[in-house]
Amino acid sequence: MSTQDISRTKAWVMAARPQTLPAAAAPVLVGVGLALHDGVFAALPALAAFVGAALIQVGTNFANDYYDAVQGADTEDRQGFTRVTSSGLIDASEVKRAMYLTFLAAIVVGSYLVYVGGVPILVIGLLSVASGIAYTGGPYPLGYHGLGDVFVFLFFGVIAVTGTFYVQAASVLAAPFPVGIPPGTLPLAAVVASLPVAAISTDILVVNNVRDKEEDTKTGKRTLAVRFGYGFSRVQFVGLLLLAYAVPLYFWAGGQFDWTVLLPLLSLPLAGQVTKTMLTRTDGEALNPALERTGQLLALYALLFAVGMAL
Repeated sequence: MSTQDISRTKAWVMAARPQTLPAAAAPVLVGVGLALHDGVFAALPALAAFVGAALIQVGTNFANDYYDAVQGADTEDRQGFTRVTSSGLIDASEVKRAMYLTFLAAIVVGSYLVYVGGVPILVIGLLSVASGIAYTGGPYPLGYHGLGDVFVFLFFGVIAVTGTFYVQAASVLAAPFPVGIPPGTLPLAAVVASLPVAAISTDILVVNNVRDKEEDTKTGKRTLAVRFGYGFSRVQFVGLLLLAYAVPLYFWAGGQFDWTVLLPLLSLPLAGQVTKTMLTRTDGEALNPALERTGQLLALYALLFAVGMAL
């Protein structure tokens, strides 16, 4: 389909990239699963955490679309999904405005979470929005200097899962707007449970960067794939998967969870399929489907892990 055949509504959907929303839902699922296990589940904070995370994800997608276009990172050789700014489907100023409005909506939703979680959530929320813009924008774009992986691991993994658990626990165990972190609201288990989500979310970026390595090299986008090559990225991909599947074994061996915490192992066949593609292909024809399957792996793993912990 040529860009002339794409309606304005479809163009906005393409810019929002709803296929990336598993990255927003997965940490909330895991945070809810652990909260159910620990007896601190709270529906409204969990729902607000998901809405806020989804808005930050979409805002980051708008930011990537806009900044990659204006900085010349999207070229005719791009193998990935169509970008609306660089292709001329939507004017750059409109995409930029949508980015700011989406982040503003995230801040509005986050105001309730700040009431529940206090200063820690205020700091995390502001850093999340700032980092979403700084990923491809600002004077030192994180994604252009090999720091995108760290950003995703922290903000879409560790912080997203622990933050989801924290706001639920704080609503149950603490008074509104705590200044510090109340006792019992941030256990070590929440940090450990965040690692699989962080790992597989980062693997989504690894697939993306392997696919775009040649174009990124030409445009000066210094991702880890560009800096260290295909071999490094493949080792990184497999290593992150090993981390993800080690965590359920760690929880089970520790004796605090029943055997159901091993349910994520049921997603191993899908992980194997994506890994095979990553180890043998570098072209968009193979890696675009692999990118979607890695997102599906994240969603499936998170669902199984959440159910396993809750049971």
